[in-house]
Amino acid sequence: MYLFADKLYRKDEVNLKIGEKQIVFSSAKNEKIVDWLLKNGFHESFIEDIQSEDQSVTFESNEEFKLIILKFFEPTTESELLFKEGNIVLIITKDKILFLSESKKIVEKIVKSFNKRYKPTDSIEYLTYVIIDILIDNNMNIVNFIDDKLEDIEDTIFAGNVNEEEIQKSLYFAGRSLNRIGKQSVFEFDAINKLYNHYPSNIRKKLKFEFIDLKEHLNFLINESKSYLERRGYLQNLLMGFISNRMNKAMQRLAAISLIFLPLTFIVGNYGMNFKNMPELDWKYGYYIVWIINISLGFAIYRWLKKKQWI
Repeated sequence: MYLFADKLYRKDEVNLKIGEKQIVFSSAKNEKIVDWLLKNGFHESFIEDIQSEDQSVTFESNEEFKLIILKFFEPTTESELLFKEGNIVLIITKDKILFLSESKKIVEKIVKSFNKRYKPTDSIEYLTYVIIDILIDNNMNIVNFIDDKLEDIEDTIFAGNVNEEEIQKSLYFAGRSLNRIGKQSVFEFDAINKLYNHYPSNIRKKLKFEFIDLKEHLNFLINESKSYLERRGYLQNLLMGFISNRMNKAMQRLAAISLIFLPLTFIVGNYGMNFKNMPELDWKYGYYIVWIINISLGFAIYRWLKKKQWI
């Protein structure tokens, strides 16, 4: 558990105190936090929601609490372009923010970023904005990372140094990640808008531009995800075109080789017939003449094909 109550955060098992400003980073399955929530009016039906990893993005509120569930994306070991999503639970009261996640890595990463921006004098509402902004910035960094990787894939395809299976996998994983981020960003836009609208008018006025910034970033994620998905489709078609072109060139070379040997096969076939009256069979230099004709004809066809750039 991480607790922010002064300039520096403390990492220990701390107690939640009523009336004291605290920003806590921990797990939704932390028994102390669950007990504290239930004792202080947090609806019991919400406990299952905050502990379920299958829970979708949502916003709920009552007189004492505001609950917003968002998504955080982190890389997987399967591919650098495949990102898995995890739930981020924010429970907000008058004097507390509870940031809950089952991923220790996510908690540590957010705490590190939050510590750089934390000021004890900031209001709970502003600190809520800071945390959400960190989450959205992480997703923006992922989208920009995927964009850079798509550019690298495009350069690789045009360079002709293509590992088809590897590129196909990369494009597939990039598509899955972009689709997830774009889809969740739409839901988060709605949830964050509800959170903002549930603040009193004076708070909305103070944080107007901060939440406009969040919405602009979410719009960026939605639009850029769609754009990069279309780019992924373009790269898929480009790769298929490259593979098809390479296959056509291989078939063209095979056809050229067949074209060289076709007339030679015709000549040899003629002299393989078992007719008695074949005057060439009695020529002293007939064998050598046929060889010269075959070599000359094959070389002439080769030069013609070379000129036509078939081989």
